[in-house]
Amino acid sequence: AALGAPLRTLRALLREVRHAAGRSYRDSPAYRHVLAAFRAHRVTSKKLCRAQQELHFQTATYLCLLRSVREHEALHREYHGRGERSPQEVAGLVGFRLPQQPGGKG
Repeated sequence: AALGAPLRTLRALLREVRHAAGRSYRDSPAYRHVLAAFRAHRVTSKKLCRAQQELHFQTATYLCLLRSVREHEALHREYHGRGERSPQEVAGLVGFRLPQQPGGKG
């Protein structure tokens, strides 16, 4: 699969760091490390840096990991069992209503 532009990958990775670190994400060591690594491996007119492609691949891989972990946690929170449910709750989850019993019960 194509990696895309390194700048786009960097921005997406920093967005995931922001999700993970919260409001003070710019103070986090992960944020500073990512920016320092990208600055150190950029291509200049004086040199051709082969490590940039390797760094880009590692960044894309780490971005995939961070996204997957965040999405997994969201799915886990939404669908994780919350213990025993009553029949009325289970019926409501799937869009049904239980029939009323004669005599006013239920």
